[in-house]
Amino acid sequence: MSRDAFTADPVLILAPLGRDAMVASSILKQAGLPTQVCADLPCLLRDMEAGAAAAVVVEEALHNADLAALARWIAEQPAWSDFPFVLLAHKGAGPERTPGAGRLSTVLGNVSFLERPFHPTTLVSQLQTALRGRRRQYEARERMEEIRSAEALLERRVEERTGELASANRQLATQIAERERVESALRQSQRLEAVGQLTSGVAHDFNNLLTVVLGNVRLIQRTASEPALVRRLDMMNQAAERGAKLTAQLLAFSRRQKLEPKAVDLNDTVSGMQDLLQSTIGGSVRLQTRLEPALWAAMIDPTQIELVILNLAINASHAMEVGGGLTVETANVRLGEPRRPEEPPAGDYVMVAVSDTGSGMTEEVLTKAFEPFFTTKAVGVGSGLGLSQVFGLAKQSGGGVRIDTELGVGTSVRVYLPRAADVATEVRAVVGRPAQAADDLTVLVVDDDEAVREITAVLLRDLGYGVVEAGSGGAALDLLERQPGVQLVLLDFAMPGMNGGEVAREIKARRPHLPVLFATGYADAEALVEAGEGRVIRKPFVSDELASKVAAAVAAAVTPRPNGAAHA
Repeated sequence: MSRDAFTADPVLILAPLGRDAMVASSILKQAGLPTQVCADLPCLLRDMEAGAAAAVVVEEALHNADLAALARWIAEQPAWSDFPFVLLAHKGAGPERTPGAGRLSTVLGNVSFLERPFHPTTLVSQLQTALRGRRRQYEARERMEEIRSAEALLERRVEERTGELASANRQLATQIAERERVESALRQSQRLEAVGQLTSGVAHDFNNLLTVVLGNVRLIQRTASEPALVRRLDMMNQAAERGAKLTAQLLAFSRRQKLEPKAVDLNDTVSGMQDLLQSTIGGSVRLQTRLEPALWAAMIDPTQIELVILNLAINASHAMEVGGGLTVETANVRLGEPRRPEEPPAGDYVMVAVSDTGSGMTEEVLTKAFEPFFTTKAVGVGSGLGLSQVFGLAKQSGGGVRIDTELGVGTSVRVYLPRAADVATEVRAVVGRPAQAADDLTVLVVDDDEAVREITAVLLRDLGYGVVEAGSGGAALDLLERQPGVQLVLLDFAMPGMNGGEVAREIKARRPHLPVLFATGYADAEALVEAGEGRVIRKPFVSDELASKVAAAVAAAVTPRPNGAAHA
């Protein structure tokens, strides 16, 4: 209550007998104090509850009255309140003298006794003292309310600030976690890139070795007649061919080999991979295949689809406990409109699916399955690129992917590849001696690996060509200056100093019409794209492939142009 409200509260007067109420009211009004006369004790209690500054009560009005309600009201006052009473008593009737006055003092609490007869000034003075105390009580209440309001405001601000700090901490924690995830993905990507560079370098060196091995094995096979020797040479040849296939897979893993879509029989692909798949997923996982008997041919890079099946099998094995089952199946399918973005458009497709009996995927995981770097495996176990690469290959090839999964039952990843139309039967090369070239045609063989250079020269001489050799790009250019009769250059691409591309540009500047054929064990797809497949022979090569590529290059070089000039 404000001070203005307090000054408006009346002083209650309870003096039901005689003229005491009128006299007391007159005295207080002359002193400028508002008054209100109460007829009896219940009236006094009602007016106190409604609001009053103090009460003047004559002793006789309380002697025989029931004071329980009054005592209860006084006892239930707020902690800040102590309502003041001025009790008009007979002379000599103070609380220390009469039991009745003592009882009233106990009930009323904040009471002061004024003996009658009294001087008006004494009544006014005593009542003003009581009112000053009452005013301080109201001021104390206002301070308490202000303190409580300030405390509440402070608590709200503390809660708000605490909430803001908690939100900021959550955002910071989220940002830190996201940064750590990105950094981890970057580290994994860098490791993958490093592994890719390592594997491509290994593949290059390995292909050089296989060129020497295969070349020499096949040269010896031509003269070998002893059955045991022939059998061992066949075994060496098969092992070397498997090594060549392995290097092709390494190059595909390092993403240094361009896609070369061909008509592929996926049944043959899956059948040829069974031993590799079983050894990769381990003996604790059961492997079975379900192959469509009349499967259409699929248009896909054969090396890449092998890696896709292998990666899906590895992912499936990680999702299964010991004793799980893995199924690889093929089928001809006709799809309707896609249900998800990763699925292919409506049409005919050749499907290869890898299914497991593992833990399955939640809907949340399924929606992120094709995102790069997303993985549910432990940190360092996987890069999170497997399914994204599968999806990318399928889409790039004109197909798509669908995942069917159920928690606790397993997952099936179905890869849909475009059907190859009007595919001619692949004609496999027949091992035998090719047609001989003209004896007067000289080929310059340039390779920094002496063993590779030697076997290449032997194969060319065996085909009837004259051969000169150079171990570096600089030596090749110097030799061309001294031997103008060279009519073809067989050039290794990856060489120290000047690589094959730089040597070829220099040759073209000096002898524009001299044909150049690149030989490489490295997948220099981007660097050799201008040369065209007809001018690139990939290590390890055999005499049949070497013969056909050299013959084609020579034929193109001597074919007259419309204006009479020859092709370079």
